[in-house]
Amino acid sequence: MTTDTPPNAAPYGTPETPRVAVRGEARLEFDPEIARIGVAVSARGTDRRTALEDLTRRNSAVLDLIKSYGESVEKLETGAFSISPELGRHGRGERIRAYHGRVHITAELSDFTALGELTTRLADLELTRVDGPWWSLRPDSPAHGEARRQAVREAVQRAREYAEALGAQLSALVELADLGAENAVPYGAPPTPGMRMAAYSAEGTEMAPALDLEPQRQTVYAQVNARFTMTPPQL
Repeated sequence: MTTDTPPNAAPYGTPETPRVAVRGEARLEFDPEIARIGVAVSARGTDRRTALEDLTRRNSAVLDLIKSYGESVEKLETGAFSISPELGRHGRGERIRAYHGRVHITAELSDFTALGELTTRLADLELTRVDGPWWSLRPDSPAHGEARRQAVREAVQRAREYAEALGAQLSALVELADLGAENAVPYGAPPTPGMRMAAYSAEGTEMAPALDLEPQRQTVYAQVNARFTMTPPQL
């Protein structure tokens, strides 16, 4: 018993139906949509209970302050928590000198005016460190779609120019392969050298002036591979 195997299509077209393969690229800049800050709350006590009580009090103060900004805060999460003993440097026995506690908190804000004020107020709290801000676009931002559409338009334009240079015209799209469109700074990623970073550890009673933060524009990339057929060239 035999079966007929259809002939494989020519991968690079034929003289009657030539193919043209191109790559379309886009690189656009957009204003950031959200900013993330990290807050580390610390406490130190001569015994474990004192350290825990101080850490709990300071952690509650930080959370209450962040929550007071209402809808400006899109996400608030508590990360790592630690309480560890500090051993004395002298003496033969393992004597505990103090206990150190720390809680890490992350917050995402969409109101950048509130962000400057909040970071200042947080930095003014006792034994509190603030890192950030880290700017980004939302994963579902329309910016990604705009970059992809521009990459496709660029691929079509490039293929048309190649065809016209041969006295031909595009006739059909054969394949469109998405190579990805992503942020220059992926959402939720750690800071890179191009990002602004501020760290504070302060104690005070008077409220410091709000920081004037300048949002860092975000770059979105998109690339596509496209294959077209065209009419026979005029050689």
